[in-house]
Amino acid sequence: MTDTPAPPTPDDPMAEGSDTATAFGEPGALPYGAALTPGPTPGAPLDDTALREAMNRVRVEVGKAVVGQDGTVTGLLIALLARGHVLLEGVPGVAKTLLVRAFSTALGLDTKRIQFTPDLMPGDVSGSLVYDARTGEFEFREGPVFTNVVLADEINRTPPKTQAALLEAMEERQVSTDGVTRPLPDPFLVAATQNPIEHEGTYTLPEAQLDRFLLKLIVEVPARDAELAVLRRHAGGFDPRDLGAAGLRRAATADEIRAAQRAAAAVTVSDDVLGYVVDLAQATRRSPSVQLGVSPRAATALLAAAKAWAWLGGYPAITPDHVQTMLVPTWRHRIRLRPDAELEGVSVDAVLGSVLQQTRVPI
Repeated sequence: MTDTPAPPTPDDPMAEGSDTATAFGEPGALPYGAALTPGPTPGAPLDDTALREAMNRVRVEVGKAVVGQDGTVTGLLIALLARGHVLLEGVPGVAKTLLVRAFSTALGLDTKRIQFTPDLMPGDVSGSLVYDARTGEFEFREGPVFTNVVLADEINRTPPKTQAALLEAMEERQVSTDGVTRPLPDPFLVAATQNPIEHEGTYTLPEAQLDRFLLKLIVEVPARDAELAVLRRHAGGFDPRDLGAAGLRRAATADEIRAAQRAAAAVTVSDDVLGYVVDLAQATRRSPSVQLGVSPRAATALLAAAKAWAWLGGYPAITPDHVQTMLVPTWRHRIRLRPDAELEGVSVDAVLGSVLQQTRVPI
């Protein structure tokens, strides 16, 4: 069993929005600033140890630009390893955009930013056919989704019609236009940011869109020490628009990322743990506070996230602890509460904490 925190309870003040800084216990991971061994020689076989070193180098590099969001960086790595996508929610000004930019820079992958606005059209995301006067024919002009890391900034500030332009790309990793299917680059990750839905000018993401995100991470306002460190960096001349000047370097290659994804997918799972995941999923559907519980796809998403988390910690098989750690960030956006529960102030995170408490854990 891993040394992870106990699952949150409904009365626990950390039960709501607690995963980013505290729920990831970083098993086997190096702290920011720790000494790292050099990366593998180009062309040399990649073993699990070398791949985990590469992923830890990514975390160290991101730490050069972003302070106090260690758990969020780990969540981004887990989504990348599980070939999923991430939704980052937080109030303006907590470095959501900077975090994704630093993450993609440390990976050395091509990245494009889409600023979602009320007047953005689907073709502005996926691409569209453009008439070429020289040839007299229509040609396809790729949209910004044709990249390795898509930063979908403030995704809930555009209507659902435009949000839906990402559905096929996120699920099938391809774009279909005018009967032609065009594959997207590999690796491919959508990291979307959104403001809390009670903020002015926001739209609630459709359930089909939410379901395409492997994880929803709450980016909290940093603690006092972390915020003080941020101010010290800015006082010393740190420019968030120039990550190169901050010393960020490429810490992993695309081949290492793909190899790490395969290694994470190969983590084994016992029938007891599979049954535990099913029991947890069914428990959400029986909860008196829940109108719509998680789907079987959500169960497979939890399995993939737990595999990635176990692999990062050097475990050959996932344990109930890995499942418990990943449950809240993987399921919090896939559950709909009953209106009366919402009026009473019940949170999804608290409901999931109760589900964890009430479901028997396999020995």
